[in-house]
Amino acid sequence: MWRLYLCLLVALAASETVNYEPFLNSKKTYEYKYEGLVRVGRELPDLVESALKLRCTFKIIGESPQTFVLQISNVDFEDFNGTPGKSVFSPSQKLTKRLSAEFSQPIVFEFSKGQITDIRTAPGVSNSVVNIVRGILGFLQVTVKTTQSFYELVELGIHGVCQSSYTVEEDSNAKELIVTQMVDITNCQQPAALYSGMALAPEDKLSKQRGENVVSTVKHTYTVKSTADGGLITKAFAQERQYFSPFNVKGGNSRMLALRDIELLKVSDTADKIVTGQVQSRGNLMYKTEKDLKPIPVVMINLNNPAPKILDLIKRLAQANIYHVDSASSTDILDLIQLLRVETLENLEQLWKQVSGNDEHRRWFLDLVVEVTDERILKFLETRFKVGDITANEAGQALVVAFNHLSAEPVSVALAQEFLTIPFSKSQPLLWNTVVLAYGSLLYRYCVYTDPCPVTVVQPLLDMAASSLSKNSEEDMVLTLKALGNAAHPSSTKTLLKFLPGYSAGAEKLPTRVQGAAVQAFRLLAGRDPHTVQDIVLNLFVQKNLPAEIRMLACMVLLETKPSIALISVITEVLLEEIDLQVASFSYSLLKGIAKSHTPDNQHLSTACNIAMKILTRKLGHLSYRYSKSMHFDWFHDDFLFGTSTDVYMLQNESLVPSKLMLKGKIHFIGRILQFLELGVHADGIKELFAGKIPQLKKNLGVTDFATILKILSDWQNLPKDRPLLTAYVRLFGQEAFVMDVSGDFIQSITKSLSPSAGKESKVWEKIQDVQKGTSWHWTKPHLVYEARFIQPTCLGLPVEISKYFSIVNAVTMKAKAEINPPPKEHLDELLRSDISLQTDGFAGVTKDHFVFHGINTDLFQCGVEMKSKIVTGLPWAFGLKINIKEQKYEMNLTPSKTGTELFSVNSNVFTVLRNIEDPSLSKITPMMPETEDSQQGLPLARRILPTSRDEQTEDSEVKFRQCAEAKIYGTAICIEAEAKRSHEYLHEYPLYYFLGHTRFSYQLQPAKSAKPIEKIQIQVTAGMKHPPGVSEMMDLSHRVFKDTRDEITSCGEHNLSSSFPANQDLDSTPDPVVTVKALGLSPPAKPLGYEGVAFYLPTAQRDNIEMIVSEVGEEANWKMCANANVDKIYSSAKAHLRWGAECQTYDVSMRVSSACQPESKTSIYTKINWGALPSMFTTIGQRIQEYVPGMSYFMGFCQKYEKNPERQAAVTVVASSPETLDMKVKIPEVVVI
Repeated sequence: MWRLYLCLLVALAASETVNYEPFLNSKKTYEYKYEGLVRVGRELPDLVESALKLRCTFKIIGESPQTFVLQISNVDFEDFNGTPGKSVFSPSQKLTKRLSAEFSQPIVFEFSKGQITDIRTAPGVSNSVVNIVRGILGFLQVTVKTTQSFYELVELGIHGVCQSSYTVEEDSNAKELIVTQMVDITNCQQPAALYSGMALAPEDKLSKQRGENVVSTVKHTYTVKSTADGGLITKAFAQERQYFSPFNVKGGNSRMLALRDIELLKVSDTADKIVTGQVQSRGNLMYKTEKDLKPIPVVMINLNNPAPKILDLIKRLAQANIYHVDSASSTDILDLIQLLRVETLENLEQLWKQVSGNDEHRRWFLDLVVEVTDERILKFLETRFKVGDITANEAGQALVVAFNHLSAEPVSVALAQEFLTIPFSKSQPLLWNTVVLAYGSLLYRYCVYTDPCPVTVVQPLLDMAASSLSKNSEEDMVLTLKALGNAAHPSSTKTLLKFLPGYSAGAEKLPTRVQGAAVQAFRLLAGRDPHTVQDIVLNLFVQKNLPAEIRMLACMVLLETKPSIALISVITEVLLEEIDLQVASFSYSLLKGIAKSHTPDNQHLSTACNIAMKILTRKLGHLSYRYSKSMHFDWFHDDFLFGTSTDVYMLQNESLVPSKLMLKGKIHFIGRILQFLELGVHADGIKELFAGKIPQLKKNLGVTDFATILKILSDWQNLPKDRPLLTAYVRLFGQEAFVMDVSGDFIQSITKSLSPSAGKESKVWEKIQDVQKGTSWHWTKPHLVYEARFIQPTCLGLPVEISKYFSIVNAVTMKAKAEINPPPKEHLDELLRSDISLQTDGFAGVTKDHFVFHGINTDLFQCGVEMKSKIVTGLPWAFGLKINIKEQKYEMNLTPSKTGTELFSVNSNVFTVLRNIEDPSLSKITPMMPETEDSQQGLPLARRILPTSRDEQTEDSEVKFRQCAEAKIYGTAICIEAEAKRSHEYLHEYPLYYFLGHTRFSYQLQPAKSAKPIEKIQIQVTAGMKHPPGVSEMMDLSHRVFKDTRDEITSCGEHNLSSSFPANQDLDSTPDPVVTVKALGLSPPAKPLGYEGVAFYLPTAQRDNIEMIVSEVGEEANWKMCANANVDKIYSSAKAHLRWGAECQTYDVSMRVSSACQPESKTSIYTKINWGALPSMFTTIGQRIQEYVPGMSYFMGFCQKYEKNPERQAAVTVVASSPETLDMKVKIPEVVVI
């Protein structure tokens, strides 16, 4: 009997056991209702948002203990585009129908112990729908532990393999467990998020410490009920937020909110088995991104049958941009790129055959097909290279874009290697350079996402380096080293050391140009392996027997590794003992520039460099411009997480001619650093010309030195033929993209073509013949400059995307026809004795489109926020030229425009957008700031843009501004239009909202409202004409004006101003003008109106004197401007005097500049400005400046005192008190600033 009692007790205890581990009974059917909502906007009142809502019911039906079928029904899809509280959701019937069709297909998944291990669907289900299914099934993916109230796990979810934090709370009465899960999607071992287009902009951790531009939070709440089978999830709520700003999210942001609500409706026994048919595995619960990233977020077009659409777009774009840049169609290039990306390789070949015979269509196709960023473009270009049906110029332009925009996948890298062996690649030196450098750039991007990066990909470049070294080919060595520098592959270090002295026997005998290229090849490696690079370049820097140029480059690379304070101390000690002043000056200026840096990446380094400055300034601070220098300028704004930096490097040797000039610019943004542009010129050949000739220079940059330099340079023809005079290069985004050697042969060919003795064999002769017959030329260049995308899954299975696109369309059209009398018959110098008449018209312009998108982007629908900006620049022309070189007469005739012409415009706004593939023509694009009737147009401009109190921030503001400056004499007006609309409610606190709203600015050329229409504007220039009409009268006027200034004091001591002007006998004569210029508006039969200017140069042994007279042309015109400037060669002083108004008598200003009078005194400059009567506008501006002087002097660290000074005088004295400091004293009428 006791045994029976024992069994009953055990059974009773078992019935009381609580089990919360998620479990699905394979014999049951579970029915849930689902609602998913996503909203994108600013989360602020009265601003428009976009939203999507998906509702459905779904059943989970058991097929086996671990296999279940998901059935989705009652699908309802709605969208929203409006102001919350004022607008409502609208049903999207077509999209609902399409989603219902895909959801109705069988979906099978494997589930065990709270983990989904595999999802299988019918083959026809799209990737977007499978991801939504992942979002639905994600509510089952939860780990429940009842022994702990808080625990952390690394587990797989829709966001990837990420860190999760759990808290649990049990309701024992209801036998329910409330589980809260926080997912840290910034801490994922295997993130599902995807970055694209940002490999060349590495992250800056120090910048991220100052703020983030993307912040995401994910929270799940589950209600788990204990049942006999296990834990049953009855409710599941998920909330995900993402805040994004192009700047710092703390300064205002765009918000994406995703909500998922699932609730159990009922549980029933499974009646019948489900027939699933053929299904295929689609992976686990982790979100899957489409490989080719098909949907461009700002484009939604039907991609079926793309070939005819591509052809039609190419024809329309080519036609629309022949005579101007059609800004209305410039965004269509993104449509064209989207269509090209879904086309097959076979169809791309067919399209090429159709467009290649038309120059315009061919160019548009080649410029944009390179945006097919996978192996198809490589196979397409490989065919072109092998068949040879494109020119070397076309091949180079296409390949450099294709390689740099290519998706860096293993198959792409393998195909790209083939171009290194195709004979056509070596058909032209510039093309070969492009192929090799572009391949190196591709490897750099490939290695960013592949760790470890296999040595096989860089092996072709390593082999080329070894081959060039064995052949001792300087040109090949330099090119290969530059390509290895682009690749920055860790396995290339050993090869690079073979070209460096001290690491390889015989490397010291290599040309300095090759050694320098090897040192610079470590620049990008400095970011990947800083410690190895530090050891190498520091060893080079301390070797005092190496050429100064190599040591300076080594120091430059060393500082790019961001060395520690200990290494900076080593550099400091080396410089204290340095005897080479070129190395010392350059290294000191590098440290000095970084010491003043404000960018986050130099945060610690600048501190170390400041300490070094205190030690080194006494020894090296006095070194002048004659030595090598580096200059660094930067700024950074924490609220915007944005800044720029610029570096200028000038490396010299014993001569005064720099051997290297480099200009580098970086952009610091959203926690990344982009080396935007670098330009450089290496004058290695010129440096060789100066070898052994330095003693001929006095090194004071005087006339003698310049004459000597020109004489040495004239000997360039004696350089070896394989040695370039100059080498120019361009780096884009940190990658060397272009390099060109300027050889003596190249210069000689140009000078020969332009020589007056050149005949019919010259290319210039051919162009002159074409122009006489009438010629035209047209060129367009569409280009997607960058495409940067960040895609992150949401709890709904929908991808939230942040994307930036920047595209450009350039166009130039020109027509020209010339008449030459007499025409040249044998040589170009015959043009010097001919009358030349040229008529030309044309257009040059560029349209720049910039898009920033934040929101949901799939191939079925898009919902988000877009910032669109368009900048249009256009310059049309139509004019005639008459040239007579022999008589030095030049005339230009222009016809004033009868209609308005927009020369420059900027348009920008922020929109909320909704698009879906079932109704692409019914896109909803609404300005985020809705149009309102209220505006504050009456407010002053400053108050309308920047409210001064919180009370003024409650209403929106609108600014409209138009101002024209008319030149009625020429029938033309220049107008500026500006329009801006902002929300004052948020401007004060959030810098981002300065960009929220409509902005328009334009610069226009308009016909002036004149009583007499101007038929023609005529500009005449005559050089060296003997006594042109009216010159004697002008000179008489000038002499009378300046006669009363002869006795003014001009410098220290008793030196008199009368010596600064010509003697009386000089004034009585009429000198020859240097140049005479007339600018007239012609309106026959009326007399011409306009202005005439004459300039004179009157040199003497003691001083140079320049006079200029400008007078208005007209029957009753008496306005004139008289200017006189002279430079005293003996007393080192200069004076300028300007008078204007009626007969030059109304207004006057004079200025005098002189150096120190006593030779033993410190170097100083004294400047004094005197004025008489001035226009009221000048007086107003002067008073405003004087009001700001006290505040600005305090801000800049000056001291000041109030002192009565001459009323119409300002004086500035600057004294070089030391090599590093200047003393300045400024005297204005009521204040002295020191």
